Amino acid sequence: MIKILKSGLYTSIQDMGRMHFLNYGVPISGVMDSYSASLSNVMVGNAKTCAVMEVTLQGPEMEFMSATRIAITGADLSPTLNYTPVEMNTSISIQQGDLIGFGERKTGARSYLAIAGGFQTALVFGSRSYFEGITPNATIKKGDLLPFNSSFGTGVSFFDVKKQDHPTIFNQQTLEVQAGPEFDWLSNEQQQKLLSNTYSLDLNNRMAYQLQPLFPNSLKSIISSAVLPGTVQLTPSGKIIVLMRDGQTTGGYPRIAQLTEQSINQLSQKLHHEKAHFRLV
Repeated sequence: MIKILKSGLYTSIQDMGRMHFLNYGVPISGVMDSYSASLSNVMVGNAKTCAVMEVTLQGPEMEFMSATRIAITGADLSPTLNYTPVEMNTSISIQQGDLIGFGERKTGARSYLAIAGGFQTALVFGSRSYFEGITPNATIKKGDLLPFNSSFGTGVSFFDVKKQDHPTIFNQQTLEVQAGPEFDWLSNEQQQKLLSNTYSLDLNNRMAYQLQPLFPNSLKSIISSAVLPGTVQLTPSGKIIVLMRDGQTTGGYPRIAQLTEQSINQLSQKLHHEKAHFRLV
């Protein structure tokens, strides 16, 4: 078990999401940055799909009730082991009673903590991903006890896996997109403007990111149709909305573009007012 001593700003358990319930209106959910989450799992010998802890901006503090191994990837939120700075992107040995915490944010928005064997919180619709209304909690809370398999990996040699800095996640402003179903509703001039503009992040959360400035248009709404994480919608008022992992499953705004998986990962690590632009692929 892990005992949560402080919850942090927005900390949850996530895996790769619940993929087979979109027709019932259940969002996919899952980790915002699938690359960093997969990497943390690999470093402790897990399958890439194992549940991890997603830490947003301000991290939690936790006590380990038994020995294990962990790895922390993604945003650098200054992780500590027993109040001493600990290296990211490597396998870390944990003893019973050890404390893991986080401090100052240095890069990115979301950090991922994988534990050997994966977190063993409740499976709901085939996933351990927290989502309000689907799982009992949307975030972890002070006093929570998070189960894991303390026997996993005992006697196994783990190798430190150093990861090169990846500016494509943290520094890259280019978001690769494919044309959405209603992309051709835009005039040639509007298409060029969409791709040449530089946008700044406005309101954002696990459901969606809004971009500024507004994009004037006269497009009509569509019959409510399927949308996915990474779908770029354009509202009549000119708002550009990028759906993220907890986004709805259908929508009535024109779908002008679709982010690639890598671009969803990049966007998930950006902060309010940071810049981005689209590139059609």
